[in-house]
Amino acid sequence: MSKAVVLLSGGLDSAVTLYFAKQQGYDCHCLIFDYGQRHKKEISRAKKISAHLDCKAQVIKICLPWKGSSLLDKHADLPSLGYRGSIIPSTYVPGRNIIFLSFAVSCAEAIKAKAIFIGAHAQDYSGYPDCRPEFYRAFSRAAAEGTKAGANGKPVKIITPLINKNKAQIIKLGAKLGVPFHLTWSCYQGGISPCGVCDSCRFRAKGFKEAGINEGKSCRGL
Repeated sequence: MSKAVVLLSGGLDSAVTLYFAKQQGYDCHCLIFDYGQRHKKEISRAKKISAHLDCKAQVIKICLPWKGSSLLDKHADLPSLGYRGSIIPSTYVPGRNIIFLSFAVSCAEAIKAKAIFIGAHAQDYSGYPDCRPEFYRAFSRAAAEGTKAGANGKPVKIITPLINKNKAQIIKLGAKLGVPFHLTWSCYQGGISPCGVCDSCRFRAKGFKEAGINEGKSCRGL
């Protein structure tokens, strides 16, 4: 069975991606990042999701002392009016996916994994530049040029199965794969229950509504 590194945040998209990778027959090694985000709830959810699927998981602690995002500053206001136009929201973390993928490439080479899975998607999202298809094509080329695996003609594949899907399509795929949505956490806040007003909560609610799927009382922690 081929190995794969899966970036697991504890959110809905990364959970669907993990289940997709398993369905494709990969032995999944999950990387969970503690990067100074506003709350640790998503980290605990990521651990539960990986354990639920009996996948090995590592929590990687990194420090981004220069902040630059409302997700890294508990005193900053979070966007709550929904994404509009071409303005990149304050929740964008400078270079986050570049950093995460760099760790993933290193891990993949070390454990001899053939692929890296990440749950980024370009449609119906927050306008982050590191969630665009062109970014992943460029990063794949860079990783192939800068690694031993690439130099030997066997570069690690970077797979983005959700890249052209909207939230409703992702939720439908997750339901088909049997993703335990009740274990995931999407809210930017770390409260007892989701705030219901931040961008992430709004996108999630809109996705479930358009997918025609009722989260139900058992999924209130989403």
